[in-house]
Amino acid sequence: MDKTQNFTDGKIFSPLIRFALPVLLALFLQAMYGAVDLLIVGQFGGDSADVFVSAVSTGSQIMMTLTVVITGLAMGLTVYVGEKIGAGRREEAGKIIGNGITLFGIVSLILTVVMVLSASDLAKLMHAPAEAYDNTVWYVMICSAGTLFIVAYNLVGSIFRGIGDSKIPLLTVAIACVLNILGDLLLVAVFGLGAVGAAVATVFAQAMSVVASLFVIRKRKLPFDFSCKYLRPDAMHIKSIMRLGTPIALQDLLVSISFLVILAIVNNLGLTVSAGVGVAEKVCAFIMLIPSAFMQSMSAFVAQNIGAQKYGRAKKALWYGIASSLAVGVIVAYFSFFHGDILAGIFAKDGAIIAPAAEYLKAYAIDCMLTAFLFCFMGYFNGCGNTTFVMLQGIIGGICVRLPVSWAMSRIVPVSLFRIGLATPISTIVQIILCVFFFAFVEIARRRKKHKTLDKKRYRTP
Repeated sequence: MDKTQNFTDGKIFSPLIRFALPVLLALFLQAMYGAVDLLIVGQFGGDSADVFVSAVSTGSQIMMTLTVVITGLAMGLTVYVGEKIGAGRREEAGKIIGNGITLFGIVSLILTVVMVLSASDLAKLMHAPAEAYDNTVWYVMICSAGTLFIVAYNLVGSIFRGIGDSKIPLLTVAIACVLNILGDLLLVAVFGLGAVGAAVATVFAQAMSVVASLFVIRKRKLPFDFSCKYLRPDAMHIKSIMRLGTPIALQDLLVSISFLVILAIVNNLGLTVSAGVGVAEKVCAFIMLIPSAFMQSMSAFVAQNIGAQKYGRAKKALWYGIASSLAVGVIVAYFSFFHGDILAGIFAKDGAIIAPAAEYLKAYAIDCMLTAFLFCFMGYFNGCGNTTFVMLQGIIGGICVRLPVSWAMSRIVPVSLFRIGLATPISTIVQIILCVFFFAFVEIARRRKKHKTLDKKRYRTP
């Protein structure tokens, strides 16, 4: 049975929401990966809980950087496939997917070698506290050994979101999340392996998730032709995937690096503060799920409509996405600002860790409302193929605004995690302004092109 969605006809709001909900749940479960690791090592780490929490928070941030690069690059595949599905060229979509598999297979091998060999250097670069240094290195090395599986389940998600199916990606992540929880409980809570056990559980869960997902996919009727001959590299298709995905991946990498630098700044403030901000970052991973889900869904929805040349539907989807995301963002912002201690308490039981986490979350509460605009704009521009602009605004916000502001705030005595955290909403405001101006520029250019086309038709009409 073909369960993919055609977004080019009919209603806009309800199909967008139905598509976004499985994406949201998949992102929630994916966020549970690092969160469960942190939760279990924090609750069952005993006297070394602070060490394990710091190691897992720093190590998982490093691995999240790798993941966002893969996800960003895979977004090029989502957009490219979505355009072909929207245009009704499904055979070509199958060829594109085959080339995507080949490309990402090579990428995964390269990243595995690089990440495993550089684990120690990355821990040093992150200023991992001396007490947690060895555990951080082991966590990164073990997780990096499973890069192939990280790439595989992100690739599955990108392909199926491009053809309008958000349920297969949800299944992939759900399997991994359940296995990761069980593995953490066994290796950390029972055998007391700490950060090492959390890393082993993560890799095993990812591997089994990919295997199980492939069995499910084999029984599905797919809306595109596919055969092994499509796995042969085609320069045109690979170039198009890279053209669309590389700017997104580079933007995500630099933005993630900006957050890693902030974490490195915070690590210099001591083990307890490092653990507290690590807990806050895990809470933030959940806080940002709504706008992130709309961003990914928007990309697939808009890509199909751009392929079908239905620009009006694409713009309406943008406004619906912003309104829906903002409604939830206001509620989340309230809890983050006024009840951050309760949220942080989910992942830690030490009051010394909860206090800095709650302070840091107050700044993120502001960003909860702002990202409703920013993330939907980014999804819209990705779907339109304007990925280079998405990269540029991300670089400006992350590197040119967030980093210098966070560094400047860290120099003010007494040091306030709330002030350091304000670097994030400040950079988001700058990025929203850039998006609004670019949106207006694109609309003006599109209208001029439309008028010129109409004028030519009138001129040629006898």
